Amino acid sequence: MQQWRLAAMAIIVLGGIAVLGSYIHGATTAPGKASALWGGVPKALLPAYTVAMFLAAAGFLLYTYFLLFRLEPAVVRFGFGLDFRVVPLVYLLILIPSALWMSLTIAMVDAPSPAIWAAIRLVLFAVGFGALAVLVLLLTAQPRQAGAAYWAAVVGAAMFFVHTGILDALLWPYYFPR
Repeated sequence: MQQWRLAAMAIIVLGGIAVLGSYIHGATTAPGKASALWGGVPKALLPAYTVAMFLAAAGFLLYTYFLLFRLEPAVVRFGFGLDFRVVPLVYLLILIPSALWMSLTIAMVDAPSPAIWAAIRLVLFAVGFGALAVLVLLLTAQPRQAGAAYWAAVVGAAMFFVHTGILDALLWPYYFPR
């Protein structure tokens, strides 16, 4: 089972580089489009969104630390009869779509189309679903978890889900002009 921990680590490193790279690429190739990428989210909500982004990033780190370094892959079981092999898959579900969002959104700003909009919605829902999956994994982990690290991971996963599953997947598209 240790190979699954290593697989998750590799996915997180490579996927994290891809996500950050997509944002750097977006910032350097579309610097004048930053306001368009917000998609019409009211200016009054931007500070809350910004705080939520930082909380989501912190949450990602908290639950990642717990999943990778506080759980024993050979022993832990999750709800629905799942074992640690699901963890790398959940990270793929979060990181691959996250790396695609910026390019898709820039494409939508440049040349709107129903296909691009559908792809954007798909990647946002995938990340939100992955975030919800992390929360469910933590809440159903057996043997039953306890302690500050566990609860920090649960709160972190909840913050990550609020941002990706609610703000990004539901609220942001509502305001995006199509």
